[in-house]
Amino acid sequence: MVRHLIETFWKEEHFKNGYELLHTPHIGRAKLWETSGHLDFYQDAMYAPMDVDGSDYYVKPMNCPFHIEIYKTRNRSYRELPLRWAETGTVYRYEKSGVLHGLLRVRGFTQDDAHIICSREQIEDEIAEVLRFCLFIWKSFGFKEVKAYLATKPEKSVGDDESWDKALKSLESAVAKTDLECEVDIGGGAFYGPKIDLKIKDALGREWQTSTIQFDFNLPERFDMSYIGDDGAKHRPFMVHRALFGSLERFFGILVEHYAGAFPLWLAPEQIRVLPITDAQHARAAEIVDSLKKRGFRVDSDLRSQSVGAKIRDARNSRISYMAIIGEKEIASGGVAARNRLEGELGVLTLDELVERMRSEVERKI
Repeated sequence: MVRHLIETFWKEEHFKNGYELLHTPHIGRAKLWETSGHLDFYQDAMYAPMDVDGSDYYVKPMNCPFHIEIYKTRNRSYRELPLRWAETGTVYRYEKSGVLHGLLRVRGFTQDDAHIICSREQIEDEIAEVLRFCLFIWKSFGFKEVKAYLATKPEKSVGDDESWDKALKSLESAVAKTDLECEVDIGGGAFYGPKIDLKIKDALGREWQTSTIQFDFNLPERFDMSYIGDDGAKHRPFMVHRALFGSLERFFGILVEHYAGAFPLWLAPEQIRVLPITDAQHARAAEIVDSLKKRGFRVDSDLRSQSVGAKIRDARNSRISYMAIIGEKEIASGGVAARNRLEGELGVLTLDELVERMRSEVERKI
């Protein structure tokens, strides 16, 4: 449920921010990975090829070459740019058993990948917008401490100095427009471009590598990407790789650690539990559960023959945000005795009052 909520939020916000969503295959011909350079530079992290009708295929370690193949299905004009293409694509990378670590380091994971293809003139605004989007996402999930690391040109690199300088200045300018603390990682960029790495701190003060905004001068050259400019000539586009969470599996692991399982209401797999005091209130409990489900809430009931105190304690220990307790008095008044896990008793509320309180909390992502 939490993963569904993360993905749904991710998709809705990408649509609002001008992205198109793509889906690409899990395997690709060897020639694709030769062109991209993965077989030259990344083969140790790739799984062995499989024979498909006499040709070698590899499960994908990254989504980028497929997005480029979509770009190259026809001629592109400067009027189409920028293109913002995103995908929750599952990729497969060989990791030695000694470095595997629960959900935080796995061999197959879903990368919340995006590629921005734009002109040289658009690059600075696009980078600033990506960084703004990243910070919005992190604040929405309750992470307040975010730090930027600006990785510069390494000794071995591709691309001309002018492109590197332009890219680095765009990254610096984007970071300068925020209130982010920034540290320069000299020579820490990839051979194909500089990057911004964002690291977040969880509730225990631990730093996690998450979002990456990565320039790439390599793939546009290798795949001979181009667009027709307003001068009628062909131009090479700029390409930016961008991941927000990094991987959904790892991000979920970070969320569990950060909240110790006590998710905010909008992310909670069970938002409210209905607790009848005796068997005589079971029918009313079922009505309330049905009503809350129809209003879009994730709700369950505790119908065990336990004391209401034990039920409240179990709900609190299960990190349930809200409880609706029903006894004879509540049935007579038409309300529920509401409790919040952190605030305790809220008094007797009508179902509409409780729904309004919860809906406000969900919308504000408290």
